[in-house]
Amino acid sequence: MFLNKSDLKETCQELLNDFGGASSWEWDKGFNALVAEFSAEGHEEIRTKLKHHLSLEWDHKSIRKAPEKIQTATGDFGDLRANQLLFTSDPEGDVFIFAAWWPWNNGEVISVRIASPAPGENYQGNQGVLAKIKSFFN
Repeated sequence: MFLNKSDLKETCQELLNDFGGASSWEWDKGFNALVAEFSAEGHEEIRTKLKHHLSLEWDHKSIRKAPEKIQTATGDFGDLRANQLLFTSDPEGDVFIFAAWWPWNNGEVISVRIASPAPGENYQGNQGVLAKIKSFFN
């Protein structure tokens, strides 16, 4: 379970303010996350702002070595492809926030999705369902 839209906006207000008017954050119901699209031309500035607030950065290789708490909490967001990144706060902090950096195939747009598990929740996304199904065959 992730934080709802209003709780997430409140939790991430400083991060969202850092983007100023450069973005329009909308609610992505499919991922229970805030999403904004940016021109790929400004990717370094966007990346710098994300790193300022979410200091840990993961790619499709390094995510395999991330602490289990990060892998579990980020669920489907952590299933990264080449060129996709995941920025996370310290998983041991008071609030755990992460942002998925997903460049589009056209090379012109980058989507950034920001989410946070609800307090006391361990999000497992589809992984929990798949694990349950697989257990029937083991």
